[in-house]
Amino acid sequence: MEWTDRHCRFFHRQLSRRALLYTEMVTAAAILHGKRDKLLGFDPAEHPLALQIGGSEPRQLAQAARIGEDFGYDEINLNVGCPSDRVQAGRFGVCLMAEPALVAECVAAMRAAVQVPVTVKCRIGIDDQDSEAGLSRFIDTVADAGCQVFIVHARKAWLRGLSPRENRDIPPLDYDRVWRLKTSRPDLTIVLNGGITTLAEATAHLEHVDGVMLGRAAYQNPSILLGADAALFGAPAQSAHPAATLARMAPYIERELACGERLSSITRHMLGLVQGVAGARGFRRHLTEGAIRPGAGLEIVFEALRFLELARAEIPRHAAVA
Repeated sequence: MEWTDRHCRFFHRQLSRRALLYTEMVTAAAILHGKRDKLLGFDPAEHPLALQIGGSEPRQLAQAARIGEDFGYDEINLNVGCPSDRVQAGRFGVCLMAEPALVAECVAAMRAAVQVPVTVKCRIGIDDQDSEAGLSRFIDTVADAGCQVFIVHARKAWLRGLSPRENRDIPPLDYDRVWRLKTSRPDLTIVLNGGITTLAEATAHLEHVDGVMLGRAAYQNPSILLGADAALFGAPAQSAHPAATLARMAPYIERELACGERLSSITRHMLGLVQGVAGARGFRRHLTEGAIRPGAGLEIVFEALRFLELARAEIPRHAAVA
């Protein structure tokens, strides 16, 4: 939430043509009563794209799902995995794992309202709930309502005792539990989420499950997506050179600036593109500082790229050859 907005997704689409992108979670109430164009608008280039919704009232969720389908989303995802205080207070997110029958009712209502797939994102359990029996009961109940795709974060969420931030890292990962879920329910599509940071790890997990979701890793190190098309989809990879990625972003940036968008709203998602190479720090600093200047334009982006070129020029000739 507040990270994977439409600018972030457009940027990630320039890195992988095939990966399925998800929106940040939007509550059903916000979709029904808020500024829909701002909340749900996206560029057609972002396809394939899933809308992630939060809520617990079946009729409201059905209406929100129908609106999402009308906007053109390829999938509607019900988030039953977010542990934030706000979602707990609103009786949605991961606290709903304690109410599988209600989640099933929500899914059934959403499926009746749309033609696109309705999927569920969850955790392996909450608090003292036994992850083995509890997760199986939850999955079976919701699957009976017609859900065929589950994205499972391989951590419990501790609603009592851990903050939302701590719930992202402290509960131990239990990948085996998700693998066993796929073994016990081969009829379902099971996607694994949590703690995966490389394509090599993703490939290893795909021997046990149907898909892998990357969250923070894709945001913090977006270049990981550059190899996804070739490694996971057997499709040509995008050019890994930062200049090629920035060139693909240029028309979008110019169009958004012409519509009144701030450069920093776009470039803040691009800071992790370059890591571990000479000049990367200068690239990030110039992009960060330059983008917030009044009237900052596309030139800031390409000026930042020069830090990488200058750093390479300063490498001794024998070192560059080596």
